Amino acid sequence: MATKPSNHNLNVFKKPLALFSQSPMTGFYRDGYCRVGPEDGGNHAVAGMLTKEFLDFSASRGNNLRSIGLEPGCKWCLCTARWKEAMEAAKSESDPVVPKVFLHATDQSALNNGITMENLKKFAAEPEAAGGGGSLEGNAPITPGTKGGIAKETH
Repeated sequence: MATKPSNHNLNVFKKPLALFSQSPMTGFYRDGYCRVGPEDGGNHAVAGMLTKEFLDFSASRGNNLRSIGLEPGCKWCLCTARWKEAMEAAKSESDPVVPKVFLHATDQSALNNGITMENLKKFAAEPEAAGGGGSLEGNAPITPGTKGGIAKETH
């Protein structure tokens, strides 16, 4: 499996990407990280907490995440484009259609796909907006393709 250099596996603060969720096991590579590699055409970079409203929104656009067992409150690595669509559809910054973001676990590639740091901070989970410290601070970044299998879900 092809991989990209490990220095690309940084969060939006350019720190080592933090583990996001192992229950459910998330990430394109199903290893708990929202890391992105060349095989991930959907750029599953945004570490978000699912809401009922986002699940409804995503299903209305052809990606029913409930079909793979997800429910409100699950932590999930989201497609950057879908999160951006939800943000653009939101009526306010408190609109639950936009999942709260965990910045320390969001891959920096999200910033290359139409989302700004300002956007992410507006919807950051507390106290994420302030520091973005994660459980992997000081550790080596993760290299895509080194653990887990490739996710099979629709976009």
